[in-house]
Amino acid sequence: MPYGSRLAATMARRLGRECVYTPSARLALYLALRRWCRPGGRVLMSPVNDDVILFVVLAAGLRPVLAPVSVWDGNIDPAAVPESTWRGVDAVLTTNLYGMPDRVVELRLRCEELGIPLIEDAAHAIGTHVDGQPIGSFGTAAAFSLSKHVAAMAGGFLAVEDARTRRELELLRDDLLVPGRLAGDLATALRPLARSAVRTLHLVRPAWRTMQRLGLLERDDFRMALHAPRLAVSALQAPSLTAYEPWIRVDLHDFRTRHGTLVRGQLKLRMALLDENLTRRRAGVSVLSGTAWASPALRDRAARGGPLPLFRVPLLVHDRDALVRRLVRHGVVAGYIYDPPLDDYAGAEFVEPSPDPSSARWFASHVLPADPLQARTLTAALTKERTKTAHPPAPTAAVPDATPPAPLGQ
Repeated sequence: MPYGSRLAATMARRLGRECVYTPSARLALYLALRRWCRPGGRVLMSPVNDDVILFVVLAAGLRPVLAPVSVWDGNIDPAAVPESTWRGVDAVLTTNLYGMPDRVVELRLRCEELGIPLIEDAAHAIGTHVDGQPIGSFGTAAAFSLSKHVAAMAGGFLAVEDARTRRELELLRDDLLVPGRLAGDLATALRPLARSAVRTLHLVRPAWRTMQRLGLLERDDFRMALHAPRLAVSALQAPSLTAYEPWIRVDLHDFRTRHGTLVRGQLKLRMALLDENLTRRRAGVSVLSGTAWASPALRDRAARGGPLPLFRVPLLVHDRDALVRRLVRHGVVAGYIYDPPLDDYAGAEFVEPSPDPSSARWFASHVLPADPLQARTLTAALTKERTKTAHPPAPTAAVPDATPPAPLGQ
């Protein structure tokens, strides 16, 4: 029986597609990129994305092409992508940032016209639907994560269209897995329990401060250090997961480890609680979408189809960075902030910059990703901090773009 086949079958029933189990969504995404993209290909993607995803794309031997995005949700704006860019890309990678869906209908139509694959990063979007169809069922393939909605801190899936492709990908996955150990399985199984205990006992602030003082956080800022000279050397070995492992493994060192029955058993139990988790998230999104800080895109979605079961809720606030530091005093640690955009972070050596970076820069610097499961606590904290709502500047005549900052780590 293929590794993780029971978990994969559970996900397949939810999604209506064949699924391959993987230890992480990042490994699932790597599998998809290797299967459908030739080395040297160009992949259109949003610059408001996790830096780990950038390194997964680079590890697959591909060139990230960064797209203009919506100022309201950070996802690709298909209408703003120049025709010359469309004609020069070999695949499109969605983000579904925080669970807010990409314009997947438009993107799928465009990919079909061009004869290129649409690959969905659905790590934030389990339970999100567009026109009654689940995210993850629009593209050629879709990568999912269990470390997000069910807080498992391990496990992922790659959803594909047919059983033959699934079997091919299972063989490729098995070649990339590294052996697990009992000690590692125990640590992986205990991590979610430890995090839950920290929240239950109201120890978020002291735990976070202690990790900072002990140097246990792998990112000094919202982005990890780029280490550009070392990254350039790794590019000579691409496609290679091993060459890029120092970047891809950040915050999840066992992303390609073959987990044993202990971890997979825990994941099965957590998946059984997924619908309950999604219901709680919708309730929290309903609270946050009614606040002055909610993105208009969020309010519009809630008005048209009810609240989405978001992983994080995009709130738009003034002086976001200072606010993040103050929120720790209220027991709220804000994560999943993707600032600066990837073109400013990595530079033209490693990515093709967006032709219009202004929306991505504004959104990335003002969005506060709010956990809907903490909706009441966060709303009270933002009110106490007298948080002001941020509004994007009105469109103006085109002006020469400012020189982006040097990549981090140089």
